[in-house]
Amino acid sequence: MNPEQVAARAELVAPALREHLFVTPFVRYDALSDDVGAEVLVKCEHQQRTGSFKARGALAKVLNLADGQRATGVVTASTGNHGLGVGNALATLGGRGIVYLPENAAPGKVAALQRFGLELRAEGNDTGVLELKARAYAAEHGLTYIPPYNDPEIVAGQGTVGVEIVEQLAGRPLDAVVVAVGGGGLISGVAAVLRKHLPNLAVYGAQPAVDDAMAASVRAGKIVQVDAGETLSDGTAGSVEPGSITFDLCRELVDEWVLVSEDSIRDALRLVIDTEHQLIEGAAALAFAAVRERRTELAGRRVAVVSCGGNMSSSTLVRALA
Repeated sequence: MNPEQVAARAELVAPALREHLFVTPFVRYDALSDDVGAEVLVKCEHQQRTGSFKARGALAKVLNLADGQRATGVVTASTGNHGLGVGNALATLGGRGIVYLPENAAPGKVAALQRFGLELRAEGNDTGVLELKARAYAAEHGLTYIPPYNDPEIVAGQGTVGVEIVEQLAGRPLDAVVVAVGGGGLISGVAAVLRKHLPNLAVYGAQPAVDDAMAASVRAGKIVQVDAGETLSDGTAGSVEPGSITFDLCRELVDEWVLVSEDSIRDALRLVIDTEHQLIEGAAALAFAAVRERRTELAGRRVAVVSCGGNMSSSTLVRALA
């Protein structure tokens, strides 16, 4: 897919998603704006159904399946949020599902997946490996595999975040957008839509310094494995699936990569909790931290930040704030 095709698909599926999902707020965060000297507008996907933008891509994909495919069953791999999105889509439209998830997945996310009635399979901690296992199981048993990011419908569904931002800007200019990146589905969809309407927009991709698989792949000119460390941004953790369509989209659409330390992610998390009284997860704090890292070049500009999710367990929050 090229960016123009992504944008077209996102705009086409957006009305159908609105029948089942929220149009999330797009609001100014005053303390963060003052901190970086810019007007920071936040797309609050942490307030989306299931607590994450992932509900969009999953619903877009499941909407595209036949009734028989949903009834026979779907398979996916997820650190939690994508699985929740698939569970919500199946609960909304009907069907059953199996989720391959990391052994270290957040307990709160595991419990939420179980409430959707999904069958869970915890096998290892590398999301790239889990995706391959899930694909293989689906192929062997005649089930439909729903990727967390490597799929045109998934990317288009995430792109509806950008569709809403364009509408909520209501003609106002926008200088930059900052998005946390794991497999690249969110930034590919959002950037494709925004660039269609705002061709001079600067796109920043944020990754943890200890787990920067997509940024490293773009630097290398091919998808590579990295020696990843543990990160508070568990929603972006893991390797990039070989052959993923998001790799070329990220190469074309992302202007700059911002690699963020764990201390900076924690500091951004504290700032949002203390000033906006909003609970966000580590991947969302990653995007806020990236804005703070680039405060000099973003000063005086209007910047959109996608707050991608709010599914943080109490135990993780305690560790992050200690």
